[in-house]
Amino acid sequence: MKLYHGSNTEIEFIDLTKGRKGKDFGRGFYLSEDYKQAVKMSEIVVRKEGDGVPCVTCFELDEVAIEQLNIKQFEGYTREWAEFVLANRRNRTDEQIHSYDIVIGPIADDAVGVQVRQLSRGYISFDNFLENIRYIVPTIQYFFGTEKSIQYLKKL
Repeated sequence: MKLYHGSNTEIEFIDLTKGRKGKDFGRGFYLSEDYKQAVKMSEIVVRKEGDGVPCVTCFELDEVAIEQLNIKQFEGYTREWAEFVLANRRNRTDEQIHSYDIVIGPIADDAVGVQVRQLSRGYISFDNFLENIRYIVPTIQYFFGTEKSIQYLKKL
C-alpha cells in the first residue's frame, strides 16, 4: 500500500522524536493514502514553518505489518475515535497514552484545538464536540508511533 507524507522538506529517514505532542493519535509520524491530502498538508506546513517548499514523500507499507504490529483502526467518526483524539490532544508529555504501533482513522478538523477548549470549559457537549471535529472531506490518516512500526515503511 502506498502512503504519502506532506511536509516542507523531503523525508530522508523517519525520526519519531520530531513528531509534535498533542496530535490526533499522539506524537509520531503521520501519512495518508490520499496524495491530494498530503499535498495540502505540505502547503500548510510551509505556511506554519515559514520556510521550505511543499514536498510529498511516498512510502510503501509492507503488508506483513498488519500481522506483526499492534494496530488500532477506527471505522469512521465514532464516539470512541473522538475520545481517543481528545485524550491524545490533551497529552503534552513525551509519553504515549496508548501502546499501538499504528493507528488508522479519520483526520480531525484543523480547528480541533478550539473545540477541545470549548469542551473542557463546558461550553459544548461531547456530542457537539464530535460533530464539530469531523473533517470537511473525510480523510484517513495513518499514525506510526514506534520504531518497530516504521521498519515496515519503505521510501519510494
